[in-house]
Amino acid sequence: MIEDDSTRCSVLLIDDESFAQDIIAHGLKGCVGHQLVYESDSSRAVDLARQVDATVVIVDLRMPGGVDGFDVIASLRAHPDTHDIPVILLSSEDDPDIKAKAFAIGASDYMVKWPDPRELVARVRHHSGACIARRERDQAFASLRRSQEELAASQSALQQAQKMEAIGQLTGGVAHDFNNVLQIIGGNLQLLRMVGGLSDAGRSRVEMALAGVERGAKLASHLLAFARRQPLQSIVIDPGHLLRELDDMARRLLDANTFVRSEIAADLGSTVIDPNQLNNVLLNLVINARDAMPGGGTLTIRATNIGPGDERPAEVASDDFVMIEIADTGKGMPPDVMARAFEPFFTTKPTGQGTGLGLSMAYGFVKQSGGEIVLRSEAGMGTSVRIYLPRSSAAPQVASEHPYHLPLAGGLETILVVEDEEDVRSSTCGILSALGYDVLEAGDAAQAAAIIEQGRHIDLVFTDVVMPGPLTSLQLGEIVRSKLPECEVLYTSGYAEGVLTHEGKLDASVHLLQKPYHPEALSARIRHLLRRARRAAGKPSNATHFGLM
Repeated sequence: MIEDDSTRCSVLLIDDESFAQDIIAHGLKGCVGHQLVYESDSSRAVDLARQVDATVVIVDLRMPGGVDGFDVIASLRAHPDTHDIPVILLSSEDDPDIKAKAFAIGASDYMVKWPDPRELVARVRHHSGACIARRERDQAFASLRRSQEELAASQSALQQAQKMEAIGQLTGGVAHDFNNVLQIIGGNLQLLRMVGGLSDAGRSRVEMALAGVERGAKLASHLLAFARRQPLQSIVIDPGHLLRELDDMARRLLDANTFVRSEIAADLGSTVIDPNQLNNVLLNLVINARDAMPGGGTLTIRATNIGPGDERPAEVASDDFVMIEIADTGKGMPPDVMARAFEPFFTTKPTGQGTGLGLSMAYGFVKQSGGEIVLRSEAGMGTSVRIYLPRSSAAPQVASEHPYHLPLAGGLETILVVEDEEDVRSSTCGILSALGYDVLEAGDAAQAAAIIEQGRHIDLVFTDVVMPGPLTSLQLGEIVRSKLPECEVLYTSGYAEGVLTHEGKLDASVHLLQKPYHPEALSARIRHLLRRARRAAGKPSNATHFGLM
């Protein structure tokens, strides 16, 4: 016969007379699936009841040694692990006063020695079944409570993700328009500086205004990073090299009262990431840690490999990761601050001492890179930020540096500028004309395609990514490759919006200059592409250098 939990009876008998075991054992022969454990020492009742997982305890009323059945009942009811076990008090006295006292203390039943086997089995099965049912009910309620807590946590996480996504869409759109405005302001200021003829006071004012444009561009870049709209130039890197450089920089940033501890695994794996963006994120985390420890403390830079079997937070998938941790022993965060820590512009720093974009930028960048970021903090106990980046089996690459810091260089080539914002187009064309280029301009991709169809010789097309009209910038790029195979295409955008990117990452064949851009960056990128095209065609380079006023 197959037994289930409903027929299982675990009976503990406490009686100082050993023959009681034989009588009860004989009486329980008709009880299917029972086990009987006998103990003469009443002081062991609680321990044994827990050990054998008793579903019924039968205890004799009168026992020597000063401990009777009432005391056993009281001790069982007092312990949290045994307080709900049914207890049958066994006595030779059929006294109503004793029965009343027994039930008042907590007895579940009262039997007079020696009960008929049928009655004994019936009562034991009844109480054991009730005990098992009660335990199953409690387990079900506990499971339901855990499920409700998990559901509440999932709903909270979903609401947080939806809120962050909504904020991300808003900030991405704002950054797009903001970058175009900055390009108009910066482009005209830079053109004014290039043309020259400014007094010392005028030149100083222009430089101050350009510094403001630079600050605005950095702010927009952080917003795009949070919104996960920042085009990433991802390559396979060895993060250990970057972290060792960070260690040196952290020691220069922190005061003498702060100790820097590095724990970087010797066999740290590679990861596919934008190294410049990762460096910015880690540097911001170090600065946050410094600000959280005004009186000094310990900054820990830790990195290790995390495999499928290694311990990790619940929100991190069971894949191979490179885990990077920046931890401090500073003042930490209370729960209400932690709940908003990744929101853009949320900061606990005094006005003017923080933008509230450091953690939000880290959040967006890590998510866009396919990783996870986990924040742990407690008021007075410090803060830990762990970044989990997917591990790569590929060999690390050496990041190629674009020559953005060369002097202004122009040429005699023909450049077609495609931009729907008239003020942006005007300032850009002015800069390129000042550099000696023959500049053509178009208000959208369709106009640019018409110019190409006319048979005009064009060396490079400099086009915005997102424009109105029937033709997209990508379709324009296809036309250029088809009609002008030797012509280079350089894209620009304040907000890529996924047009040129796949999962937020640029293809290696796509050349993108983000708005707002400097004349130096624009000229260097154009000369780089034109030199590459001339080398491919076997022609000599043709460039003229211009010095800034």
